[in-house]
Amino acid sequence: MTTVLPLGPVAGGDACAVPAAPGAPGAPEAAERTWVGPGAAERLAILRRTRSVAIVGASTNPARASYFVATYLLASSGYDVYFVNPRATELLGRPVYPSLAALPVVPDLVDVFRRHDDLPTVLEETLAVGARTLWLQLGSWHEEVARTGEAAGLDVVMDRCVKIEHARFHGGLHLAGFDTGVISSRRQRTAR
Repeated sequence: MTTVLPLGPVAGGDACAVPAAPGAPGAPEAAERTWVGPGAAERLAILRRTRSVAIVGASTNPARASYFVATYLLASSGYDVYFVNPRATELLGRPVYPSLAALPVVPDLVDVFRRHDDLPTVLEETLAVGARTLWLQLGSWHEEVARTGEAAGLDVVMDRCVKIEHARFHGGLHLAGFDTGVISSRRQRTAR
């Protein structure tokens, strides 16, 4: 079992958590997971070739994970970041679009902060606009969406935080107080 620690606190919650923990209504059980996502080298390659990111479900609420990820990507990455939420008009001084189809560009990566039951619709929209990657945030897992997306030619990442992965691969872990260059659950020994 892998334990993921948040890399930065947000008022009222984890940095990249998505509401829909295993066992919640509409959320898949961990035992049902058979799909295998891309390994670390493949995730790094995805992030390196990405130039633009659309955050679907971007929230104007600073306590929400999507807001925290948005602020991180704007401050710590070279990505062109776009926000999608039909109920908002502006976020962090940037326009918010009602749908992926309304964006002025085709995003390379679609980062999803939506409920489990909404994921098939987000997949359809992602395919319709021609994005290359569908990325489902921590706590978000949908085997059918992953398989359908891959069959249509998408790179698919699930149950991973773009912010954490970017920081991990690009030396940004120091932003949360870590600067060891190593991610490990092993306790470091100190000389006495």
